Amino acid sequence: MNDIAISGLLIVALFALLGSGVWIGLTLAGVAWIGMELFSSRPAGDAMAVTIWGSSSSWTLTALPLFVWMGEILFRTKLSESMFRGLAPWVDKLPGRLLHTNVIGCTIFAAVSGSSAATCATIGKISLPELERRGYPKGISLGSLAGAGTLGLLIPPSIIMIVYGVTAEVSIAKLFIAGILPGLMLAGLFSLYLMAWSLIHPDQVPKPTEQLSLRQKLSESRHLIPVIVLIGAVLGSIYAGIATATEAAALGVVGALLLSAGQGSLNWQNFSDALLGATRLYCMIALILAGAAFLSLSMGYIGLPRNLAEFIGGLGLSPFALILLLMAFYILLGCFLDGISMIVLTMGVLLPTVQAAGIDLLWFGVFVVIVVEMAQITPPVGFNLFVLQGMTGRQLTEIARHALPFFLLMCAMVLLLWWFPGIATWLPGKM
Repeated sequence: MNDIAISGLLIVALFALLGSGVWIGLTLAGVAWIGMELFSSRPAGDAMAVTIWGSSSSWTLTALPLFVWMGEILFRTKLSESMFRGLAPWVDKLPGRLLHTNVIGCTIFAAVSGSSAATCATIGKISLPELERRGYPKGISLGSLAGAGTLGLLIPPSIIMIVYGVTAEVSIAKLFIAGILPGLMLAGLFSLYLMAWSLIHPDQVPKPTEQLSLRQKLSESRHLIPVIVLIGAVLGSIYAGIATATEAAALGVVGALLLSAGQGSLNWQNFSDALLGATRLYCMIALILAGAAFLSLSMGYIGLPRNLAEFIGGLGLSPFALILLLMAFYILLGCFLDGISMIVLTMGVLLPTVQAAGIDLLWFGVFVVIVVEMAQITPPVGFNLFVLQGMTGRQLTEIARHALPFFLLMCAMVLLLWWFPGIATWLPGKM
């Protein structure tokens, strides 16, 4: 059976299981088991046990539940409300008003976590309830969060960039610096879209309750101080080399507990609710991660990513046509694999072709990360879509529809990156 037939069979199995109501993580693992059992010689049961244990017992992954717990604490105490109260006066003049807090929050938190899932889950726990309480439309709130949540992969520190740097033998420090400007530009594009959307739909954005003077705005900004202190402590500990991402996440939890206790909003009920909420949400994410890891292993044994990469490499395309085809290729792979697996399984085959086309490997690293970001909000296996579905209970197709404009903005960012490569290479060149 050729690769196209195998891919078609697995896609049909994936949609059939998802449509029947099977949990997402179990669906991914089930499709992986079908693929490995039918199209490879490796025993599927043994591979599944080893892979799921390995993906669930990673020390690096410990940062994720801690950041989720920090978000739960902020959500269940007055800290999240204080953050919105402090931000509101400054974004009131912008079309879209508080919708921009999703983009701003994800941009800031992306520099803390390096994980798309942690960024999406943490900011979502803080922003979605507040936006809904203030009367903002659920659709645009979900779409902007799904799109902006992907910034956790591009704005350093980024796990994906580390994997690419090791695989392609590119300086990880330069990759981190190369991701700063594209990440900020992408956040800017998201905010511009929110402004345009709000101007087209002015009746769907709540009106400001009152006009504040500059002095009053500064007075309201004092409510931002606790959250800024918390973010500064987490970020500062990472960039000063005092703590790893996991240790910084633990610091964030302790800091959130201390600040909420200092505000008098921490009690046993809030503490236990936050702990149980974080446990439930992380278990959902961990099950999806385990299923995605097994699906990635299954695709590797079947050989689909390598065969497709070899096919692309043998076409002899122009650099621009090669980039467009690779963008489509990685979006397709994103339907089956997580970002790290996409890079590990394809770079060995694609890098010689990319270098032969005269494409700078530092620039290509930023390009790959943006395209992997797209895959995070591309059904049927867009990871951010799953996270938001687990948090809100909304249909996957509904969330994907609201995230589509942000997917198209990422496509536009790739074209900007091609026409103006200095967006990625200028800052590293100053080192």
